[in-house]
Amino acid sequence: MHLSQLRLRDFRNYGRLDLEFTPGFHLFLGNNAQGKTNILEAIYLLSTLRSFRGVASAQMVRHGQTGFFVGGKTHHAGDHEIKLYWSAKERKLAVDSRPVRRMTEFLGVFRSVVFCSEDIQLVKGPASRRRRYLDLLLTQTHPHYLPLLQRYTRSVRSRNALLKQRVIDASALEAFTREMVATGETLMDLRKKLLPEITPIACDAYRRITHAAEEFRFEYMPSVRNDFAVELRKNEARERTMRTTLVGPHRDELMLRLNDQPVAQFGSEGQKRSVVIALKMAQAEYLTKMHGSPPVLLIDDIMGELDVKRRSGFLPLLRRVHQAKSQVFMTCTEENWPAELGKDLQRWEVKAGKLMRQ
Repeated sequence: MHLSQLRLRDFRNYGRLDLEFTPGFHLFLGNNAQGKTNILEAIYLLSTLRSFRGVASAQMVRHGQTGFFVGGKTHHAGDHEIKLYWSAKERKLAVDSRPVRRMTEFLGVFRSVVFCSEDIQLVKGPASRRRRYLDLLLTQTHPHYLPLLQRYTRSVRSRNALLKQRVIDASALEAFTREMVATGETLMDLRKKLLPEITPIACDAYRRITHAAEEFRFEYMPSVRNDFAVELRKNEARERTMRTTLVGPHRDELMLRLNDQPVAQFGSEGQKRSVVIALKMAQAEYLTKMHGSPPVLLIDDIMGELDVKRRSGFLPLLRRVHQAKSQVFMTCTEENWPAELGKDLQRWEVKAGKLMRQ
């Protein structure tokens, strides 16, 4: 899988940008605030329709403009063209000139995995960040997961809206509860089945990165311990007091442990960073296993933060992607780009929203 063309219009600091890429390594070099990360963000947008920076679409519009356009040509089993336009008044998404009506029609056209400084929130951040990690993996590998998650989320929101009313419509509440239980039980089952698949890959990645003796493992902790419907009934009084749904997959936790100690509380900064990279490496390797080809890797200025030992554990993944004729897009400054990558790469100079191949 690779991206052969990227087109930007009024996206971040780019008024107009047209780039063509071959498979392999692409290194974007430049000082800070020149637009390197914006390119990776646009590529990730073509894959997930989200920014890995966690910002709303309005923040990606070039200053003074009303909307942005991101387009790209991708190649895998077949060739596809993705076009995305966003403004406050209009949103358009098309694949091969056909409007996308459902996300299931879009997912899988182009897959990518991003490595960035914001990933540290997988360890330090709230449980929602770790749930999102599981949800993204399942969305990228299980065709029915996203519609199921969307149905569950709608039922929880509707149920919470009823719980906030002074007079609660009991029959409507029961209807949303049934929908939430039906979809929620399937979500939890799929999450439970994913853990044995992904855990060994992440643990092996952690060992390769750190060469350390400590044991890294996951623990999936669903908020529902027994029967979902029964637990909801037990919490009826508390839910009416709190005016919100208190149990369900939307409150699950993925506990990350080193030697049975929570990484967030007891891990060093180096250990936390290594756990995060191991999680993202596991995501890339699991997608490769499930789909038979590697995703495109987007690496935003993190290699320079890693010592030689951690980089040595990371490089085999990059080489496998390269050997499979996929792509790696990486941002660095001249001072911190990893020389271990060798000379077999394409260098791009990024300066004030302008790109030049070196």
